[in-house]
Amino acid sequence: MENEKDKQHDLSAQSKQDNSNTQKDPDEWTTGDEPMTGAQASYLKTLSDEANEPFVEGLTKAEASKRIDELQHKTGRGLDSSAD
Repeated sequence: MENEKDKQHDLSAQSKQDNSNTQKDPDEWTTGDEPMTGAQASYLKTLSDEANEPFVEGLTKAEASKRIDELQHKTGRGLDSSAD
């Protein structure tokens, strides 16, 4: 029978494993060199407007993801306040 400490460890390990794909570096994406998606372009346009930054067209998925991260930090939009 598992004790409570073992259960918590298993849940913590599972949580880290579940987040592995969401935390992958855009440079390592297999589709990172494809054109940015429509959703990325739309969100990037919104963030660019809010940050008073130019909207850059023609980015790849990976480049758009990095730009989104950059603008989210500048605007505070879309950042998880509970993250470390």
